[in-house]
Amino acid sequence: MTEKVITVAVVFLTYLLMLAAFARPQRRTFHIGTMVFVMCFDMALPVYLYLFRDFYTRLIEHGDITSFLVWMHFIMVLALYILYVFQIQAGRKLLHGDMEARIEHRGQGKGILVIRALALITGALLVEPDAVSVNVPNQ
Repeated sequence: MTEKVITVAVVFLTYLLMLAAFARPQRRTFHIGTMVFVMCFDMALPVYLYLFRDFYTRLIEHGDITSFLVWMHFIMVLALYILYVFQIQAGRKLLHGDMEARIEHRGQGKGILVIRALALITGALLVEPDAVSVNVPNQ
């Protein structure tokens, strides 16, 4: 497996981990720890990609900067980060005993699951396949 496939698989596994934490809000330590880990992972992933991928060639020289899919992915990631800020604020209210924030927190959690799934799908679609050599039999 290539590094690109492994990266997509790890992101998918963190999504499954996030689903598990979403389903278990009663286990507060697991829920909060997992969600914080996934949020930190999502914040670190663009840094990792920037350090180990050649974006200049892909976006500028190949002209992918004008691609609808690239902009859709960027918007999904940006929306995800904004939702994370609101989610953390609602979570802090819950921890301080404001039970009215529970509905807001749960609704934002559902939104995060949807937006993160869309960001994962658009990111996976943007993975540039490695060059594959095809052996054509002699005729």
